[in-house]
Amino acid sequence: MSETPSSVVIVGAGLAGAKTAEALRKADYTGPITLIGSESDLPYERPPLSKSYLQGKSPFDDALTHPEGWYADNNVQLRLSSEVSALHPDTAEVELADGTREGYGALVLATGSEPVRLPIPGIERALTLRTHADADAIRATFGSGRRLVIIGGGWIGLEVAAAARELDTAVTVLESAKQPLLHVVGPDIAPVFADLHRAHGVDLRLGAQVSTIEEDGVRLADGELIPADAVVVGVGARPRIDLARDAGLAVDGGVLVDAQLRTSDPAIYAVGDIADEEHSILGRRIRVEHWATALNQPATAAAALLGGPDTYDRLPYFFSDQYDLGLEYVGDVPKDADARVVVRGDLAGREFVAFWLDPGDRLLAAMNVNVWDVPDEVKPLIAAGTPVNPDRLTDPSVPYSALGG
Repeated sequence: MSETPSSVVIVGAGLAGAKTAEALRKADYTGPITLIGSESDLPYERPPLSKSYLQGKSPFDDALTHPEGWYADNNVQLRLSSEVSALHPDTAEVELADGTREGYGALVLATGSEPVRLPIPGIERALTLRTHADADAIRATFGSGRRLVIIGGGWIGLEVAAAARELDTAVTVLESAKQPLLHVVGPDIAPVFADLHRAHGVDLRLGAQVSTIEEDGVRLADGELIPADAVVVGVGARPRIDLARDAGLAVDGGVLVDAQLRTSDPAIYAVGDIADEEHSILGRRIRVEHWATALNQPATAAAALLGGPDTYDRLPYFFSDQYDLGLEYVGDVPKDADARVVVRGDLAGREFVAFWLDPGDRLLAAMNVNVWDVPDEVKPLIAAGTPVNPDRLTDPSVPYSALGG
């Protein structure tokens, strides 16, 4: 857009939506901003839901993106418990479930993701984790003498397992793959997480095939019943792109956006989980369902819809905390990449940095485990796209700054 929009409507009142409103005001946009969200809570960050809040170590208010008064102070109209049912690009309006319409000069979609629901009998008995209410429902199942079965050994499943075990809950994790996190970190690193959870008392079942969720537990395909007082399903999330697709915007797994986060309609932008962007550094499309994307993309979208030249160039980043293990991951390994892993540090002792290299020894991603101050040092190596020497990369005596060029 070349002209300053008369008004901005943001659909999705999570972190990405609230940060878009903040970025617009920081850029001195003075027009009306309306932030519409389906939840009743003020906009909040989701990582604490599977970490500190779920563990009972931090209050929910700590997760709020802004205190309640911020919205009035910044003239942001906050419409909570409001569901957008349709977009009307032809008239530049959004339609709410009650039939009312809200006009816009520019529209930002920040609709996020929703948990994948397994198509198995009894799935309605299971809990999933996405919202504040979900976290409260899951935490209510924790405690000594309680039995929790978690279906899925990905990030959410493992973080819930860690939180439950710290509150002395008996936990069984059912993972269909040969290792937890196998599709994310690969066969060389995944056993670190299997060993970690087993060391903390989790009954980790690998290659497990779930048949049904029954009143008293989870039935496996071989007939075994895993007793449970509660079941949590964490098998991934899907982007909420129905509104965009039904409105005729270009979608393909996510909402297709350019490097300025603009959709196929020049008045509509998309940020956060749903944005399938042309990444200006990686040189390919990428969609990232992590906190840092929701935190950082809004500044680019706000600048772009106000006529600025900004493009989004931050590398993907996420973090996880499980028991005494903390990690950060920066970069991205394409699903079809023929990548190999090399390690600097002590893999068995869970103090290491893992690096993913393509066949040309270009660094694609790095994950530091219980070793800190790494992402900012390796980001230039990933962004440069030039080969590195694997032997020097894995040598702790070689500083990362000496590996470039």
